[in-house]
Amino acid sequence: MSETKSNILDITEHEDGQRLDNFLIKTLKGVPKSHIYRIVRHGEVRVNKKRIKPDYRLQVGDIVRLPPMLRTTEKETATPHVKLVTLLQERIIYEDASLLIINKPSGIASHGGSGINFGVIEALRTVYSKLELVHRLDRGTSGCMILAKKRSALLELHALIRENKIKKSYQALVRGRWQGGKRMVDAPLLKNQLCSGERIVIVNKEHGKAACTEFRPLQRLDNATLVEARLHSGRTHQIRVHAAYIGHHIAGDEKYGDTEFNKIMRKKGLRRLFLHAYALQFNKINIVAELDSELLAILKEMSR
Repeated sequence: MSETKSNILDITEHEDGQRLDNFLIKTLKGVPKSHIYRIVRHGEVRVNKKRIKPDYRLQVGDIVRLPPMLRTTEKETATPHVKLVTLLQERIIYEDASLLIINKPSGIASHGGSGINFGVIEALRTVYSKLELVHRLDRGTSGCMILAKKRSALLELHALIRENKIKKSYQALVRGRWQGGKRMVDAPLLKNQLCSGERIVIVNKEHGKAACTEFRPLQRLDNATLVEARLHSGRTHQIRVHAAYIGHHIAGDEKYGDTEFNKIMRKKGLRRLFLHAYALQFNKINIVAELDSELLAILKEMSR
């Protein structure tokens, strides 16, 4: 363990509007959240020389004083591998002064945590220091991911998400031949925890939060269908749970999928979740991230 000295931080426009607790969690890498909340509660963190609550919204010009903190040396010195940074840079499909959009590879988390040192955001912050995640994709899901370079862009995009003004289109390979055409799945979702400690999402019409996904068949294959999924809400694991709920489990889904279907797909060469964030549309931006070569190869194999 190594001990840092007291720090004085000036709040700029990049941090303006952030909750104090969220700011500290991002700033104090490696420090447990429970410890952060404890030092705030005990008044060891001061904003403008005053005790402050965790939900305080920081403002430009605020001065935050941090006490000596304990962090692991490994957390302080470890950095994302250059190969990961290079890979993500190569997969940037849109960039302007305010934001980035990348075609995230499958198998890379959106952010570090739960035993993962680095995700997309930590790797790209070695190039863009002020970068923030606008939204997340599951580790196994590939495709369009938006990151903000400026705090103002982050707030604007979050407002668009709340107003459902960012149109998201996914492509997924699901079990079975789809009958009919477009289908709307309106099923509330609830986060749940099993006795084993595993966290899952379930359909719960009494206590779940409203969730709606629109499915449309794109290509019918041998005992499988390539579908488009459009989100009308943004819940954790929404497409995966809704697909399973209607009996069309997504190929390669180890959490919500069908075991026998997954075995068949592995024999055909699928080594990942077949779920891809294909397109984004908001303001005047219209972005498409083409399917990765592995997914295209599976479709070719299935169509023979």
